[in-house]
Amino acid sequence: MTSSRKPLDPRITEQRNPRTAAIDLATPLEIVDLINAEDRNVAEAVATQREAIAHAIDLAERTFRGGGRLFYIGAGSSGRLGVLDAAECPPTFGTDAEMVQGLIAGGAPALTSAQEGAEDHPDSARADVAASGIGAKDFVIGIAASGTTPYVRAALGEAMKRGATIGIVACSPPHDEVLRLVDVAILPITGPEVVTGSTRMKAGTATKMVLNMITTGAMIRLGKTFGNLMVDLKASNNKLKDRSERILMEVCGVERKRARELLDAAGGRVKIAIAMHKLGVGRAEAERALEEGGGVIRRVTRDEPPPV
Repeated sequence: MTSSRKPLDPRITEQRNPRTAAIDLATPLEIVDLINAEDRNVAEAVATQREAIAHAIDLAERTFRGGGRLFYIGAGSSGRLGVLDAAECPPTFGTDAEMVQGLIAGGAPALTSAQEGAEDHPDSARADVAASGIGAKDFVIGIAASGTTPYVRAALGEAMKRGATIGIVACSPPHDEVLRLVDVAILPITGPEVVTGSTRMKAGTATKMVLNMITTGAMIRLGKTFGNLMVDLKASNNKLKDRSERILMEVCGVERKRARELLDAAGGRVKIAIAMHKLGVGRAEAERALEEGGGVIRRVTRDEPPPV
């Protein structure tokens, strides 16, 4: 018989999952199947937030074009996911390290060692926001799987006072006061975890998917890709130089020798080399054209996308 009692904790991420109640007696294969069955629901939960995620991409693009920065702020697993997404932007899209940043309760030690009490100190959150110089040009996204983390709530409140654009990513509905605070709320409700309260599982997976979409979407809008090729990279080592040459060979239809010449003339910047080749101009003219076109190569070269 199903119990009609109210859950002891209203946060969905803290409730027990009836489908995994006997997982402690399961075989290894049964454990895999139980976890996999729950994980299948994650993408659907994220899909329900498509419009909110698109709005966050738009806000991030506007922030970057206005000279602002994107900050992720979280504690524990949520904070680590924010720091991870921020750290992956420079090598993926050739961005400055300041452009996307992650703040985590407890600071750098919390990246590799649990600092669980750090999430309960709102004063530390306000100090971290102040130390980062967050202001009206910036976009601050709080990440709180449970929707209630004191560190995140305090950080968002402080950022709002400083005029920043505010967002939240949570996998359990936040308090109304938090929702009234933010410009965008992304709430993929993934349900109770396989292991109760272990938000590094479904909630963590959903959060990773959302953050990937926000930064990837914003970078695409800024012109960091040509089609689905990463072109805003600099050939700073042998692997990247080889990749850069191959991209130029494919996009421009040239042999490797010519690709190397273009890359050298463009100062190692693939995006500039493509514009130089397609427009038949020098580096300075290509840079100017890209700036006028908002950084998007196709707007400058008028290339039509290939048929699907």
